[in-house]
Amino acid sequence: MDSARHPAVDLAERTARASYGRLLAMLASRTRDIAAAEDALADAFAAAVAQWPRDGVPINPEGWLITVARRRIGRGSAHGVVVDRAAELLALLEAERNSAEPPPFRDERLALMFACTHPAIDRNVQAPLMLQTVLGLDANRIAAAFLVDGAAMGQRLVRAKRKIRDAGIAFAVPDPADASHRVEGVLAAVYAAFGTAWDDVLGADARLAGLREEAVFLARLLAELLPDEPEVLGLLALILHCEARRGARRDATGGFVPLHAQDPNRWSQPLLLEAEAALRRAATYGSPGRYQTEAAIQSLHAHQRMTGERFAPALARLYDVLASQAPTLGVVVARAVAYAEAGAPELALAQLEALTGTGSYQPWWAALARVAWLAGQPERAARAAETATGLSADPAIRSFLLSGGYRT
Repeated sequence: MDSARHPAVDLAERTARASYGRLLAMLASRTRDIAAAEDALADAFAAAVAQWPRDGVPINPEGWLITVARRRIGRGSAHGVVVDRAAELLALLEAERNSAEPPPFRDERLALMFACTHPAIDRNVQAPLMLQTVLGLDANRIAAAFLVDGAAMGQRLVRAKRKIRDAGIAFAVPDPADASHRVEGVLAAVYAAFGTAWDDVLGADARLAGLREEAVFLARLLAELLPDEPEVLGLLALILHCEARRGARRDATGGFVPLHAQDPNRWSQPLLLEAEAALRRAATYGSPGRYQTEAAIQSLHAHQRMTGERFAPALARLYDVLASQAPTLGVVVARAVAYAEAGAPELALAQLEALTGTGSYQPWWAALARVAWLAGQPERAARAAETATGLSADPAIRSFLLSGGYRT
C-alpha cells in the first residue's frame, strides 16, 4: 500500500498539526535551543510516517514523538564538543513522569509564547518567533502577515533562534505581574494567526487546519489569565466578532458575501454576545488601545447591518483613532474606504494615492476599486478591480471583483 495514503500517515499529520506547539514547548523549554528542538521534532514526525504504517500506531502518539525527539537531541549532544546530556534527559523524563504540576499558564503553547517575549529577544521578532515555533507557520506566511519580505523574515527568525541558544536565554514563564507587561507580543501573534487562518475561508490549505480554532482558544485563555488587561479583552472581542460571522461569508454556491450584504441570521449570536461583553468590560478600564478600537469597529459594523442604520461617519472617526494607534498599511487602506463610504471619496482617493509600496498589495487595489467607483471614476475602478483580481488567490473573491461586486 502507498504509505502516503495509509491511515497511520494521516494520523501522524494530524498529530503534527495539533501537537506541534505543545511538543516543541516541552523540548525547547529544557534545551533552550529552538532550532535543535525543531530539527528533532521534524525527525520524529518523519520517523512516525515511516514506522507507524509498518509497526502500528503507538498507544500514546504524542509520547512516542516526544521520546524519539528527545533521543535525537540526546544523540546530537553526545556528538557535541561540551556536554553529554543523556543523564539530564533521563532525569527530565523521570521528573515529568512524577510531576503533578499543571502546565504553566495551563497550556504549554502559551507558556512558550510568553518565553518568546524575553526582554533579550528583539520586540519586532517576538510575535513572528511565536508564529513559527509554537503555531507552526512558515517564514513566508509570517512575512505576509506582517507585510515584509519572506527572505528577510527568515533571516530574522534564524538570528533570533541563534541568539536564544548562544545567550542561554531561559524559557521561564513570567509571573503574573510581569505577564501583563509582556503580553503585547503574544497578542500580536494570536491576532496574526487568526488573520492568516481567516483568509483561508474554504479551509483549502491543510497546513492551516485548526489554526483559527487555536487562535480563538488562546484569546479566550489569555482573557481568563489576564482578566483585567483591556487590550486582552479587546483582542478577544475582535476575534469573536469576526468568528461569529464566519458562516455567512459564503453563499450556498460558495460565492463571496461582503459584510454589508450578509444575513445576520447566519451569524452566531452566542459569539456576538460574548464579544460584546468582552468589549464592554474592556471599556470600563478607560485605557483604549488598538485591539479595543478594532473590536469597536467590528461591533459598529455588526450593529449597522442588524439595525439598518448607517454609522459611516462614526466608523470613519474610529478608523482615525485606529490609524493613530496602529498606522499600518492595512489600517490606512481600510480608513480610506471608510472615508469614501462616509461621503468623502476624493479625500479617500488622496489617502490611497499617498501610500507607497502598494503595487502587490491586493487590499489596496480592491479598496481603490471601491473608492474610485464612489468618486465617479468607473473606468479607473474597473482597472483597479482587474488588478486586484490578479493578486487574489481566492476564486470567490476573483469572481466577486470581476462581476462588479465592488459597485454594490
